[in-house]
Amino acid sequence: MQQEIRPPSFRPMDHPGKRTMPHRAKTTIRKSEPEPPFRKPHDTPAMARLAGQIKQWGRELGFQQVGICDTDLARAEREHLQWLARGFHGEMDYMARHGLKRSRPQWLVPGTRRVISVRMDYFPPNARPAWEVLQDPSLAYVSRYALGRDYHKVLRKRLQKLAEKIRQHIGDFGYRAFVDSAPVLEKPLAQKAGLGWIGKHSNLISRGDGSWFFLGELYTDLPLPVDAPTTAHCGRCRACLDICPTQAIVEPYVVDARRCISYLTIELKGAIPEALRAAMGNRIYGCDDCQLICPWNRFARATRELDFAVRQRLDESSLVELFAWDEHTFLQRTEGSAIRRIGYERWLRNIAVALGNAPTEAAVIQALQARREHPSALVREHVAWALQQHANTANKPV
Repeated sequence: MQQEIRPPSFRPMDHPGKRTMPHRAKTTIRKSEPEPPFRKPHDTPAMARLAGQIKQWGRELGFQQVGICDTDLARAEREHLQWLARGFHGEMDYMARHGLKRSRPQWLVPGTRRVISVRMDYFPPNARPAWEVLQDPSLAYVSRYALGRDYHKVLRKRLQKLAEKIRQHIGDFGYRAFVDSAPVLEKPLAQKAGLGWIGKHSNLISRGDGSWFFLGELYTDLPLPVDAPTTAHCGRCRACLDICPTQAIVEPYVVDARRCISYLTIELKGAIPEALRAAMGNRIYGCDDCQLICPWNRFARATRELDFAVRQRLDESSLVELFAWDEHTFLQRTEGSAIRRIGYERWLRNIAVALGNAPTEAAVIQALQARREHPSALVREHVAWALQQHANTANKPV
């Protein structure tokens, strides 16, 4: 997931963002006998025609772009290992698991020769303007990628349909589909496949479409011709570095996830470091500042996917309103949403921080006081912090 502020393999929240392994096709790379003659490696004209058809089918299925690359990720592997060595992955232990399978597709899925990379726009139409929400501390800000349906489900089904179209055309072939669901360096793969370049905020950027899109992959044994990689076009711009609320982009192209609001509100299971709470503002799930400020997003288009339309008024709900949800309501209203993965306890933790940053008003204080004796020690600690912030503002004890 592209929606979240992550290093090349860190994904919005995600992501953008938030790792579960079930979201994958069960099909594995395998050899079919006899192999169709047009699949022989030397039959490049037929493979070129098939590659063109795959891209056309992908567009018909709702992907804005489809690209193809080989499996050589040597440079991305070095950068990923350096990022891990600096401890920037925080508590995301899964980022260090699986050895080199993350950067060597043929190790993860034996027989892989090519990767078909796809992207799908997600910026929701008719959502309340992001800056407007961020500038109103009484409202809750939810990352744009999480306002609609869980992207894992949407993209996975489309990738399966794409694989089925290929199978109907050529017969059985080896493949495996991934949507932020396994050790995959999706952004370096997408860059090699010509879908965009990795920006200084570590998200993928398309010159013609900005960065508000999800990524998915089909690992395959087909010897398809590859596309040309995309060159970078960030130039001297450092808008994303300067605007990051917690200064998580420690240098161009390098994100310290431990400071990133997407990590703090989604990936981190324990207490949010006090030193970073005030900077979080009203962001309760993810953060989009680095994408909102990116000049390339002036070319971005709203998605046409109904699945990514705003649900449950999460684009303009008040903090007090959301903090009042009980667990049943939380589960009911986040059904089919990526938000549900953080659970009710962390949902309250995040909102408590935002309420601590909200104006000192009677409704805010009452909402916090109602949770002072919550069964969760994690929630109680963040509520106590929030109340103390208001006590400090009013210069009187809680």
